[in-house]
Amino acid sequence: MSSFDVKALIGETTEYDKKVALETKKPKSWLKSVSAFANGKGGMLIFGVDDNDNLIGIDDPKFVSEAISEFIKTRINPIPEFDLRIEELKTEKIVIVLEVFAGTQTPYYYDADGILQAFVRVGNQSVPVTPIQLKELILK
Repeated sequence: MSSFDVKALIGETTEYDKKVALETKKPKSWLKSVSAFANGKGGMLIFGVDDNDNLIGIDDPKFVSEAISEFIKTRINPIPEFDLRIEELKTEKIVIVLEVFAGTQTPYYYDADGILQAFVRVGNQSVPVTPIQLKELILK
């Protein structure tokens, strides 16, 4: 594994998360970031990179990118605007970059098991909104 320059992938984006792989059994682990990015200034998720910027890569990028799109469409309400791209790096490893744009239809909820939960970014974490933050998102 090699450390690489995450900033080269994210450009000017200040909000981003890194994920080693797509978590399908616990999608809330990354979908809460999608909700938070859409409820805030937008941001990026990079799949195939660990927390120490080690490039792990994604084995089946077509399947993973389709699964990401499907999870967003079925678990985030309303569906935020996003861009999904497969990046092949010089190391011949592939990562998937999910860019979530700041939404105009806030709040964007993570919707599972009949429970709606909205998230916002606090530092580098996605956390549930407070009642006051939820009111602000509704009024926005």
